Amino acid sequence: MKDLQARARGRLQAARRNRSRLLLMGAACTLALAGFSTGALAASRPGSGGGGVSGTTRAAVTTSASTQTPAPPVIPPGAAAIPFRGRGMWIWVLASSNRGNLSSIIAQAHKYGISTLFIKSGDGTNVWSQFNATLVTALHAAGLRVCAWQYVYGTHPQLEAQVGAQAVADGADCLLIDAESEYEGRYVQAQIYMNTLRKLVGASFPVGLAGFPYVDYHPSFPYSVFLGPGGAQYNVPQMYWKDIGTTVDAVYAHTYEFNEIYQRPIAPLGQIYDRPPLRQVRRFRAIARSYRAQGLSWWDWQSATRAQFKATAQPVGSIRGYVARTTVASLGKGAVGDVVVWAQEHLVSAGEKIAIDGDFGPKTRAAVENFQAAQGLPVTGLVDAYTWAALLRYPPVAVKWVMRKHHLKATTARGGAEVLPVPKSASRPARGNELHGAPGRGRPQR
Repeated sequence: MKDLQARARGRLQAARRNRSRLLLMGAACTLALAGFSTGALAASRPGSGGGGVSGTTRAAVTTSASTQTPAPPVIPPGAAAIPFRGRGMWIWVLASSNRGNLSSIIAQAHKYGISTLFIKSGDGTNVWSQFNATLVTALHAAGLRVCAWQYVYGTHPQLEAQVGAQAVADGADCLLIDAESEYEGRYVQAQIYMNTLRKLVGASFPVGLAGFPYVDYHPSFPYSVFLGPGGAQYNVPQMYWKDIGTTVDAVYAHTYEFNEIYQRPIAPLGQIYDRPPLRQVRRFRAIARSYRAQGLSWWDWQSATRAQFKATAQPVGSIRGYVARTTVASLGKGAVGDVVVWAQEHLVSAGEKIAIDGDFGPKTRAAVENFQAAQGLPVTGLVDAYTWAALLRYPPVAVKWVMRKHHLKATTARGGAEVLPVPKSASRPARGNELHGAPGRGRPQR
Protein backbone atom coordinates (compact mmCIF):
# COMPACT_ATOMS: atom_id res chain seq x y z
CA MET A 1 0.00 0.00 0.00
CA LYS A 2 2.84 2.41 0.85
CA ASP A 3 4.41 1.74 -2.54
CA LEU A 4 1.10 2.43 -4.27
CA GLN A 5 0.67 5.68 -2.35
CA ALA A 6 4.24 6.73 -3.15
CA ARG A 7 3.66 6.11 -6.85
CA ALA A 8 0.42 8.08 -6.72
CA ARG A 9 2.17 10.99 -5.02
CA GLY A 10 4.90 10.85 -7.63
CA ARG A 11 2.38 10.99 -10.48
CA LEU A 12 0.64 13.92 -8.85
CA GLN A 13 3.89 15.87 -8.36
CA ALA A 14 4.98 15.14 -11.92
CA ALA A 15 1.66 16.32 -13.29
CA ARG A 16 1.96 19.59 -11.41
CA ARG A 17 5.52 20.14 -12.65
CA ASN A 18 4.46 19.52 -16.23
CA ARG A 19 1.20 21.51 -16.08
CA SER A 20 2.60 24.65 -17.74
CA ARG A 21 4.25 22.66 -20.50
CA LEU A 22 1.09 20.70 -21.14
CA LEU A 23 -1.05 23.83 -21.43
CA LEU A 24 1.29 25.19 -24.10
CA MET A 25 0.69 22.00 -26.04
CA GLY A 26 -3.07 22.34 -25.68
CA ALA A 27 -3.86 24.08 -28.95
CA ALA A 28 -2.06 21.42 -30.92
CA CYS A 29 -3.79 18.68 -28.95
CA THR A 30 -7.17 20.25 -29.64
CA LEU A 31 -6.57 20.11 -33.36
CA ALA A 32 -5.30 16.58 -33.15
CA LEU A 33 -8.28 15.47 -31.11
CA ALA A 34 -10.92 17.38 -33.05
CA GLY A 35 -12.16 14.28 -34.77
CA PHE A 36 -11.00 11.43 -32.58
CA SER A 37 -13.18 8.38 -32.64
CA THR A 38 -15.50 7.15 -29.97
CA GLY A 39 -13.15 4.26 -29.30
CA ALA A 40 -10.23 6.50 -28.40
CA LEU A 41 -11.75 7.73 -25.16
CA ALA A 42 -14.61 5.31 -24.63
CA ALA A 43 -14.93 3.43 -21.41
CA SER A 44 -16.90 0.22 -21.51
CA ARG A 45 -20.60 1.02 -21.45
CA PRO A 46 -21.66 0.85 -17.82
CA GLY A 47 -24.37 -1.26 -16.40
CA SER A 48 -26.52 -0.16 -13.51
CA GLY A 49 -24.97 1.47 -10.48
CA GLY A 50 -25.73 0.74 -6.87
CA GLY A 51 -29.33 0.97 -5.81
CA GLY A 52 -30.76 2.46 -2.67
CA VAL A 53 -31.57 0.80 0.61
CA SER A 54 -35.21 0.81 1.55
CA GLY A 55 -36.44 0.95 5.11
CA THR A 56 -39.38 1.76 7.33
CA THR A 57 -37.74 3.63 10.20
CA ARG A 58 -38.46 7.34 10.13
CA ALA A 59 -35.97 9.59 11.91
CA ALA A 60 -37.61 11.77 14.52
CA VAL A 61 -36.49 15.00 12.92
CA THR A 62 -38.75 18.00 12.69
CA THR A 63 -38.67 21.34 10.91
CA SER A 64 -37.94 24.52 12.77
CA ALA A 65 -40.81 26.73 11.64
CA SER A 66 -41.25 29.63 14.01
CA THR A 67 -42.86 33.02 13.87
CA GLN A 68 -39.82 34.44 15.66
CA THR A 69 -37.20 36.51 13.89
CA PRO A 70 -35.01 34.07 11.94
CA ALA A 71 -31.69 33.19 13.52
CA PRO A 72 -28.47 34.26 11.83
CA PRO A 73 -27.71 32.15 8.75
CA VAL A 74 -25.78 28.97 9.38
CA ILE A 75 -23.41 29.56 6.46
CA PRO A 76 -21.34 32.67 7.12
CA PRO A 77 -21.64 35.29 4.37
CA GLY A 78 -18.74 35.76 2.02
CA ALA A 79 -17.87 32.07 1.77
CA ALA A 80 -15.10 31.44 -0.73
CA ALA A 81 -16.19 30.94 -4.33
CA ILE A 82 -16.16 27.32 -5.37
CA PRO A 83 -13.85 26.27 -8.20
CA PHE A 84 -16.72 25.31 -10.52
CA ARG A 85 -18.77 28.49 -10.09
CA GLY A 86 -20.80 29.05 -13.23
CA ARG A 87 -22.59 26.60 -15.50
CA GLY A 88 -21.47 22.97 -15.46
CA MET A 89 -22.46 19.79 -17.29
CA TRP A 90 -21.77 16.21 -16.22
CA ILE A 91 -20.53 13.58 -18.65
CA TRP A 92 -20.97 9.92 -17.79
CA VAL A 93 -19.82 8.13 -20.95
CA LEU A 94 -17.77 10.39 -23.18
CA ALA A 95 -18.29 8.18 -26.23
CA SER A 96 -22.06 8.68 -25.88
CA SER A 97 -21.77 12.46 -25.66
CA ASN A 98 -21.66 13.97 -29.16
CA ARG A 99 -20.26 10.57 -30.21
CA GLY A 100 -17.05 11.37 -28.38
CA ASN A 101 -16.14 14.15 -30.81
CA LEU A 102 -14.17 16.57 -28.67
CA SER A 103 -14.36 19.51 -31.06
CA SER A 104 -18.15 19.14 -31.11
CA ILE A 105 -18.30 18.98 -27.30
CA ILE A 106 -16.15 22.10 -27.02
CA ALA A 107 -18.25 24.01 -29.55
CA GLN A 108 -21.48 23.04 -27.81
CA ALA A 109 -20.11 23.96 -24.40
CA HIS A 110 -19.19 27.42 -25.66
CA LYS A 111 -22.55 27.85 -27.39
CA TYR A 112 -24.48 27.24 -24.18
CA GLY A 113 -22.14 29.03 -21.80
CA ILE A 114 -20.86 25.90 -20.09
CA SER A 115 -17.68 26.69 -18.20
CA THR A 116 -17.01 23.37 -16.45
CA LEU A 117 -17.24 19.74 -17.58
CA PHE A 118 -17.55 17.03 -14.92
CA ILE A 119 -16.26 13.85 -16.56
CA LYS A 120 -16.30 10.37 -15.03
CA SER A 121 -12.80 9.27 -14.13
CA GLY A 122 -13.30 6.15 -12.06
CA ASP A 123 -15.65 3.54 -10.69
CA GLY A 124 -14.72 1.84 -7.45
CA THR A 125 -11.13 0.68 -7.79
CA ASN A 126 -11.13 1.06 -11.58
CA VAL A 127 -9.75 4.06 -13.46
CA TRP A 128 -11.80 5.04 -16.52
CA SER A 129 -9.46 5.65 -19.41
CA GLN A 130 -11.76 8.29 -20.90
CA PHE A 131 -10.36 10.76 -18.33
CA ASN A 132 -6.69 11.40 -19.05
CA ALA A 133 -4.10 14.17 -19.21
CA THR A 134 -4.43 14.60 -22.98
CA LEU A 135 -8.17 15.16 -22.71
CA VAL A 136 -7.78 17.61 -19.84
CA THR A 137 -5.08 19.57 -21.66
CA ALA A 138 -7.20 19.94 -24.77
CA LEU A 139 -10.23 21.13 -22.81
CA HIS A 140 -8.10 23.56 -20.81
CA ALA A 141 -6.71 24.96 -24.04
CA ALA A 142 -10.30 25.53 -25.17
CA GLY A 143 -10.97 27.61 -22.06
CA LEU A 144 -12.95 25.01 -20.11
CA ARG A 145 -12.49 23.83 -16.55
CA VAL A 146 -12.40 20.05 -16.18
CA CYS A 147 -13.44 18.27 -13.00
CA ALA A 148 -13.30 14.53 -12.45
CA TRP A 149 -15.94 12.47 -10.70
CA GLN A 150 -15.79 8.93 -9.41
CA TYR A 151 -18.40 6.52 -8.08
CA VAL A 152 -17.29 4.91 -4.82
CA TYR A 153 -18.48 1.83 -2.93
CA GLY A 154 -16.46 1.65 0.28
CA THR A 155 -15.24 -1.91 -0.13
CA HIS A 156 -11.65 -0.81 -0.85
CA PRO A 157 -11.51 2.83 0.28
CA GLN A 158 -7.72 3.24 0.00
CA LEU A 159 -7.72 2.04 -3.59
CA GLU A 160 -10.73 4.24 -4.38
CA ALA A 161 -8.82 7.22 -3.04
CA GLN A 162 -5.91 6.36 -5.33
CA VAL A 163 -8.30 6.30 -8.30
CA GLY A 164 -9.43 9.81 -7.35
CA ALA A 165 -5.83 10.96 -6.94
CA GLN A 166 -4.99 9.66 -10.41
CA ALA A 167 -7.54 12.06 -11.92
CA VAL A 168 -5.94 14.90 -9.98
CA ALA A 169 -2.55 13.84 -11.34
CA ASP A 170 -4.07 13.98 -14.82
CA GLY A 171 -4.85 17.67 -14.29
CA ALA A 172 -8.42 17.75 -12.93
CA ASP A 173 -9.43 21.13 -11.54
CA CYS A 174 -11.54 19.50 -8.83
CA LEU A 175 -12.76 16.06 -7.79
CA LEU A 176 -16.36 15.04 -7.10
CA ILE A 177 -17.17 12.00 -4.94
CA ASP A 178 -20.37 10.21 -5.96
CA ALA A 179 -21.08 8.22 -2.79
CA GLU A 180 -24.54 6.76 -2.36
CA SER A 181 -26.22 3.73 -0.77
CA GLU A 182 -23.07 1.58 -0.70
CA TYR A 183 -21.50 3.96 1.83
CA GLU A 184 -24.41 3.92 4.27
CA GLY A 185 -23.13 2.78 7.65
CA ARG A 186 -19.51 2.91 6.53
CA TYR A 187 -18.04 5.59 8.78
CA VAL A 188 -14.67 3.89 9.06
CA GLN A 189 -14.38 3.37 5.31
CA ALA A 190 -15.38 6.97 4.58
CA GLN A 191 -12.70 8.20 6.95
CA ILE A 192 -10.06 5.92 5.42
CA TYR A 193 -11.03 7.15 1.96
CA MET A 194 -10.87 10.84 2.90
CA ASN A 195 -7.64 10.52 4.90
CA THR A 196 -5.93 8.64 2.07
CA LEU A 197 -7.20 11.05 -0.57
CA ARG A 198 -5.99 14.09 1.35
CA LYS A 199 -2.55 12.54 1.82
CA LEU A 200 -2.33 12.08 -1.95
CA VAL A 201 -3.83 15.34 -3.25
CA GLY A 202 -3.24 17.73 -0.37
CA ALA A 203 -5.48 19.45 2.14
CA SER A 204 -6.49 22.33 -0.11
CA PHE A 205 -7.31 20.60 -3.40
CA PRO A 206 -11.01 21.25 -4.12
CA VAL A 207 -13.17 18.19 -3.46
CA GLY A 208 -16.96 17.98 -3.46
CA LEU A 209 -19.47 15.39 -2.29
CA ALA A 210 -22.20 14.60 -4.83
CA GLY A 211 -24.58 12.47 -2.80
CA PHE A 212 -28.13 12.06 -1.59
CA PRO A 213 -29.85 15.45 -1.14
CA TYR A 214 -32.32 14.34 1.56
CA VAL A 215 -30.07 13.84 4.56
CA ASP A 216 -32.95 12.82 6.81
CA TYR A 217 -33.72 9.85 4.52
CA HIS A 218 -30.26 8.38 5.21
CA PRO A 219 -29.55 8.31 8.96
CA SER A 220 -26.56 5.99 8.54
CA PHE A 221 -24.79 7.87 5.74
CA PRO A 222 -21.53 9.46 7.02
CA TYR A 223 -22.17 13.03 5.87
CA SER A 224 -20.24 14.23 8.93
CA VAL A 225 -17.14 12.43 7.63
CA PHE A 226 -17.38 13.34 3.95
CA LEU A 227 -18.27 16.97 4.79
CA GLY A 228 -16.41 17.23 8.09
CA PRO A 229 -12.86 18.34 8.92
CA GLY A 230 -10.45 17.09 6.29
CA GLY A 231 -13.33 16.08 4.04
CA ALA A 232 -14.88 17.67 0.97
CA GLN A 233 -15.02 21.47 0.99
CA TYR A 234 -18.11 21.59 -1.23
CA ASN A 235 -21.55 19.99 -1.19
CA VAL A 236 -23.12 19.09 -4.55
CA PRO A 237 -26.43 17.36 -3.73
CA GLN A 238 -28.20 15.50 -6.55
CA MET A 239 -31.44 17.50 -6.54
CA TYR A 240 -33.30 15.51 -9.22
CA TRP A 241 -36.81 16.78 -8.52
CA LYS A 242 -38.61 14.78 -11.22
CA ASP A 243 -36.92 11.54 -10.21
CA ILE A 244 -37.69 12.24 -6.54
CA GLY A 245 -41.31 12.92 -7.45
CA THR A 246 -41.54 16.43 -6.08
CA THR A 247 -41.50 20.02 -7.28
CA VAL A 248 -38.52 22.25 -7.94
CA ASP A 249 -39.52 24.46 -5.01
CA ALA A 250 -39.84 21.51 -2.63
CA VAL A 251 -36.52 19.92 -3.57
CA TYR A 252 -34.74 23.17 -2.72
CA ALA A 253 -36.55 23.62 0.59
CA HIS A 254 -35.92 20.04 1.75
CA THR A 255 -32.31 19.90 0.59
CA TYR A 256 -31.23 23.19 2.13
CA GLU A 257 -33.07 22.51 5.39
CA PHE A 258 -30.84 19.52 6.13
CA ASN A 259 -27.63 20.37 4.27
CA GLU A 260 -26.83 23.87 5.49
CA ILE A 261 -25.90 22.62 8.95
CA TYR A 262 -22.77 20.99 7.47
CA GLN A 263 -21.47 24.48 6.60
CA ARG A 264 -20.19 23.64 3.14
CA PRO A 265 -21.06 25.83 0.13
CA ILE A 266 -23.93 24.16 -1.74
CA ALA A 267 -23.82 23.84 -5.52
CA PRO A 268 -27.07 22.17 -6.69
CA LEU A 269 -26.87 19.38 -9.25
CA GLY A 270 -30.02 19.56 -11.37
CA GLN A 271 -31.81 17.11 -13.64
CA ILE A 272 -32.08 17.21 -17.41
CA TYR A 273 -32.26 13.46 -17.94
CA ASP A 274 -35.70 11.90 -18.33
CA ARG A 275 -36.88 15.11 -20.02
CA PRO A 276 -38.27 17.27 -17.23
CA PRO A 277 -40.42 20.17 -18.51
CA LEU A 278 -38.29 23.02 -19.75
CA ARG A 279 -40.12 25.52 -17.54
CA GLN A 280 -39.00 23.47 -14.52
CA VAL A 281 -35.38 23.55 -15.70
CA ARG A 282 -35.59 27.34 -15.93
CA ARG A 283 -37.27 27.58 -12.53
CA PHE A 284 -34.53 25.43 -10.99
CA ARG A 285 -32.03 28.02 -12.20
CA ALA A 286 -34.06 30.98 -10.99
CA ILE A 287 -34.53 29.52 -7.51
CA ALA A 288 -30.82 28.78 -7.29
CA ARG A 289 -30.26 32.53 -7.44
CA SER A 290 -32.68 33.08 -4.56
CA TYR A 291 -30.71 30.58 -2.46
CA ARG A 292 -27.42 32.18 -3.56
CA ALA A 293 -26.23 28.80 -4.73
CA GLN A 294 -22.48 28.46 -5.12
CA GLY A 295 -22.59 27.16 -8.68
CA LEU A 296 -24.99 25.04 -10.71
CA SER A 297 -24.51 21.92 -12.83
CA TRP A 298 -26.65 19.35 -14.66
CA TRP A 299 -26.86 15.57 -15.05
CA ASP A 300 -26.12 14.77 -17.80
CA TRP A 301 -24.78 15.56 -21.28
CA GLN A 302 -25.62 12.31 -23.07
CA SER A 303 -29.28 12.43 -21.93
CA ALA A 304 -29.98 16.05 -22.82
CA THR A 305 -31.72 17.33 -25.93
CA ARG A 306 -30.77 20.59 -27.60
CA ALA A 307 -33.93 22.14 -26.14
CA GLN A 308 -32.76 21.20 -22.65
CA PHE A 309 -29.30 22.62 -23.28
CA LYS A 310 -31.00 25.81 -24.36
CA ALA A 311 -33.14 25.86 -21.20
CA THR A 312 -29.98 25.73 -19.07
CA ALA A 313 -28.61 28.78 -20.86
CA GLN A 314 -31.57 31.10 -21.52
CA PRO A 315 -31.57 34.26 -19.38
CA VAL A 316 -33.74 33.91 -16.27
CA GLY A 317 -34.55 36.61 -13.81
CA SER A 318 -35.66 36.52 -10.23
CA ILE A 319 -39.07 35.06 -9.44
CA ARG A 320 -41.42 37.80 -8.31
CA GLY A 321 -42.48 37.28 -4.73
CA TYR A 322 -40.36 34.17 -4.21
CA VAL A 323 -38.51 33.95 -0.88
CA ALA A 324 -36.03 31.18 -0.14
CA ARG A 325 -36.87 29.15 2.98
CA THR A 326 -34.44 29.82 5.81
CA THR A 327 -35.48 27.03 8.18
CA VAL A 328 -32.93 24.43 9.26
CA ALA A 329 -33.45 20.93 10.59
CA SER A 330 -34.53 20.96 14.25
CA LEU A 331 -33.59 17.99 16.44
CA GLY A 332 -35.36 16.71 19.52
CA LYS A 333 -35.79 13.64 21.68
CA GLY A 334 -35.96 10.47 19.60
CA ALA A 335 -34.08 11.86 16.60
CA VAL A 336 -31.43 9.56 15.14
CA GLY A 337 -28.89 9.74 12.37
CA ASP A 338 -25.90 11.64 11.16
CA VAL A 339 -27.48 15.03 11.86
CA VAL A 340 -27.50 13.99 15.52
CA VAL A 341 -23.86 12.83 15.24
CA TRP A 342 -23.01 16.27 13.84
CA ALA A 343 -24.80 18.06 16.69
CA GLN A 344 -23.12 15.81 19.28
CA GLU A 345 -19.66 16.47 17.83
CA HIS A 346 -20.25 20.20 18.30
CA LEU A 347 -21.70 19.75 21.79
CA VAL A 348 -18.60 17.81 22.86
CA SER A 349 -16.42 20.54 21.37
CA ALA A 350 -18.39 23.06 23.44
CA GLY A 351 -17.54 21.12 26.60
CA GLU A 352 -20.50 18.77 27.06
CA LYS A 353 -19.72 15.21 28.17
CA ILE A 354 -21.87 12.94 26.01
CA ALA A 355 -21.47 9.94 23.75
CA ILE A 356 -21.37 10.56 20.01
CA ASP A 357 -23.75 7.81 19.02
CA GLY A 358 -26.27 9.45 16.68
CA ASP A 359 -29.10 8.92 19.18
CA PHE A 360 -30.86 11.95 20.69
CA GLY A 361 -31.57 10.45 24.09
CA PRO A 362 -31.97 11.96 27.59
CA LYS A 363 -28.24 12.68 28.02
CA THR A 364 -28.06 14.52 24.72
CA ARG A 365 -31.17 16.50 25.61
CA ALA A 366 -29.60 17.46 28.95
CA ALA A 367 -26.41 18.52 27.17
CA VAL A 368 -28.44 20.70 24.80
CA GLU A 369 -30.24 22.32 27.76
CA ASN A 370 -26.90 22.99 29.50
CA PHE A 371 -25.50 24.51 26.34
CA GLN A 372 -28.57 26.69 25.79
CA ALA A 373 -28.44 27.98 29.37
CA ALA A 374 -24.74 28.81 29.03
CA GLN A 375 -25.37 30.65 25.77
CA GLY A 376 -28.32 32.63 27.09
CA LEU A 377 -30.77 30.87 24.76
CA PRO A 378 -34.27 29.67 25.64
CA VAL A 379 -33.83 26.29 27.34
CA THR A 380 -35.98 24.00 25.19
CA GLY A 381 -33.84 20.89 24.81
CA LEU A 382 -34.29 21.21 21.03
CA VAL A 383 -31.50 21.92 18.61
CA ASP A 384 -33.37 24.64 16.74
CA ALA A 385 -32.10 27.36 14.41
CA TYR A 386 -30.82 29.54 17.27
CA THR A 387 -29.04 26.61 18.92
CA TRP A 388 -27.48 25.49 15.64
CA ALA A 389 -26.18 29.01 15.03
CA ALA A 390 -24.50 28.98 18.47
CA LEU A 391 -23.25 25.38 18.22
CA LEU A 392 -21.68 25.84 14.81
CA ARG A 393 -19.41 28.54 16.16
CA TYR A 394 -17.50 25.64 17.74
CA PRO A 395 -15.51 23.32 15.46
CA PRO A 396 -16.65 19.70 15.60
CA VAL A 397 -14.50 17.52 17.83
CA ALA A 398 -12.01 15.41 15.89
CA VAL A 399 -13.13 11.78 15.87
CA LYS A 400 -11.40 8.62 14.74
CA TRP A 401 -14.09 6.05 14.01
CA VAL A 402 -13.20 2.41 14.65
CA MET A 403 -15.03 -0.88 14.43
CA ARG A 404 -15.62 -2.16 17.95
CA LYS A 405 -17.98 -4.52 19.69
CA HIS A 406 -21.06 -2.60 20.70
CA HIS A 407 -20.44 -2.95 24.46
CA LEU A 408 -16.96 -1.41 24.29
CA LYS A 409 -16.50 2.33 24.57
CA ALA A 410 -13.19 3.97 23.79
CA THR A 411 -12.62 7.60 24.75
CA THR A 412 -8.84 7.81 24.62
CA ALA A 413 -7.43 10.64 22.53
CA ARG A 414 -4.88 9.64 19.90
CA GLY A 415 -3.23 12.23 17.73
CA GLY A 416 -5.75 14.85 18.85
CA ALA A 417 -8.74 12.68 17.90
CA GLU A 418 -11.23 10.85 20.08
CA VAL A 419 -11.18 7.13 19.25
CA LEU A 420 -14.80 6.03 19.26
CA PRO A 421 -16.84 3.08 18.02
CA VAL A 422 -18.99 3.71 14.97
CA PRO A 423 -22.19 5.48 16.10
CA LYS A 424 -25.23 3.33 16.83
CA SER A 425 -27.17 5.19 14.15
CA ALA A 426 -24.81 3.73 11.53
CA SER A 427 -26.90 0.54 11.66
CA ARG A 428 -30.16 2.33 10.86
CA PRO A 429 -31.80 1.44 7.55
CA ALA A 430 -32.50 4.19 5.05
CA ARG A 431 -35.93 5.74 5.18
CA GLY A 432 -35.94 5.51 1.40
CA ASN A 433 -33.89 6.20 -1.71
CA GLU A 434 -35.08 9.43 -3.27
CA LEU A 435 -32.82 8.80 -6.29
CA HIS A 436 -34.31 5.37 -6.99
CA GLY A 437 -34.94 6.13 -10.68
CA ALA A 438 -31.70 7.95 -11.41
CA PRO A 439 -29.45 6.42 -14.06
CA GLY A 440 -26.94 3.92 -12.74
CA ARG A 441 -23.49 5.43 -12.38
CA GLY A 442 -22.08 2.34 -13.93
CA ARG A 443 -19.59 -0.40 -13.20
CA PRO A 444 -17.21 -0.87 -16.11
CA GLN A 445 -16.97 -4.36 -17.52
CA ARG A 446 -13.93 -6.05 -16.11
